[in-house]
Amino acid sequence: MEILKRSFLTTGMVLLAAAAMAQNNTAIQRAFKNSYADEAKKSYQAAINDMTPYYADGNYEINLRMGWLYFLNKNYPTSQSYYQKAVNLRPNAIEPRLGLVKPLSLLESVDKVLEQYTAILKIDPQNTQANYWTGVISYNRKQYADAIRYFTKVVALYPFDYDGNQMLGWSYLMSGKKAEARGYFERGLLIKPDDSSCTDGLSRANK
Repeated sequence: MEILKRSFLTTGMVLLAAAAMAQNNTAIQRAFKNSYADEAKKSYQAAINDMTPYYADGNYEINLRMGWLYFLNKNYPTSQSYYQKAVNLRPNAIEPRLGLVKPLSLLESVDKVLEQYTAILKIDPQNTQANYWTGVISYNRKQYADAIRYFTKVVALYPFDYDGNQMLGWSYLMSGKKAEARGYFERGLLIKPDDSSCTDGLSRANK
């Protein structure tokens, strides 16, 4: 009889815990819904307040959401902090790293931005966004060989992409490879006729 009582007690506790978890999940879903509604109205602080009562360090989704909302609210250090927690919780996910890049860029933390893109490319070497912006950083640092490598990947995936062709053209041109640059500037002008950047680049490549 004692064993039976214990069995009923254990079952009851499990059912109560399941009911509490279901209630909590419903409340969190409602918080997300309210937060989306406030975000749509550009009431970013209200959207943050909707989420705050349910915040938990170990909750990936809430950390990701808070990172985004603080970014919209122009509190970039706090946004960075929440996105970093999301990265720590899901280190093999690309989503939180792309989120983290947003506040880091506005905080002008270029080295940390590059760290995130490098990490993304280890997970997904073909990631277009990471390849493109790593190429841009390399180009701005006058590391043209690296820039060519990253932009080549972008153009291989999206041959008729203006940004990739334009930047690959400039990277070749700045490397002194005018013949290679011409083709990319010409393709850029097919995508954007009379574009000033490609027109200028092609003019220099033809000299």
